[in-house]
Amino acid sequence: MGAIATADSAVADQTLRITEIFYSLQGEARTVGLPTVFVRLTGCPLRCLYCDTEYAFHGGDMMTLGDITTQVAQHRPAYVTVTGGEPLAQPNCLPLLTLLCDQGYEVSLETSGAMPVADVDPRVVKVLDLKTPASGEAGRNDYGNIEYLTGNDQLKFVICDRNDYEWARFKLDELALVPRVSDVLFSPSHEQLAPRQLAEWILADRLPVRLQLQLHKLLWDDAPGH
Repeated sequence: MGAIATADSAVADQTLRITEIFYSLQGEARTVGLPTVFVRLTGCPLRCLYCDTEYAFHGGDMMTLGDITTQVAQHRPAYVTVTGGEPLAQPNCLPLLTLLCDQGYEVSLETSGAMPVADVDPRVVKVLDLKTPASGEAGRNDYGNIEYLTGNDQLKFVICDRNDYEWARFKLDELALVPRVSDVLFSPSHEQLAPRQLAEWILADRLPVRLQLQLHKLLWDDAPGH
């Protein structure tokens, strides 16, 4: 997997504001537990009440796409996750995603779903987080994004309480979500909803969803850089 030597120089010279680039185990989604490089972009237009990455709202360092991919390549990963904040809030996230795919990585994008995903490289696995009522940002969901999800993508709901669960369950049917994507993920909001409680609701209703626990929080207590 190459770095910037094979990239078009005009693309490689484009810039993004980056909070951190780190190597860890994937804590969520379909590749949970696999060694992954994370590229965390700075900034987010949302303010979810349970946000665990507020440190990524501001600051960061300007980096060229070439410098980003060079740093990623140093870890020799198979998997790269672009996250935030809200990565799509920076337009140059799109060429970064394409560049990473061109270099042979399996690339995933963690996005809130409040930003359009129509132009995301089709090779990228989109992990789209539909915001539930208890997030405080359900009104920001762009449901037009649903039509751009494929069987390679995943949908995530962070569940804070029973109302969130019922809302998400309704959305599964209303938007016919289960057959559209590879996985629908129900994740209990950390320290707000007991994982066992969510598991029991899923089993009682026989929902065709995957219960997701955030592995990085169990291993590293949600410390930055993991």
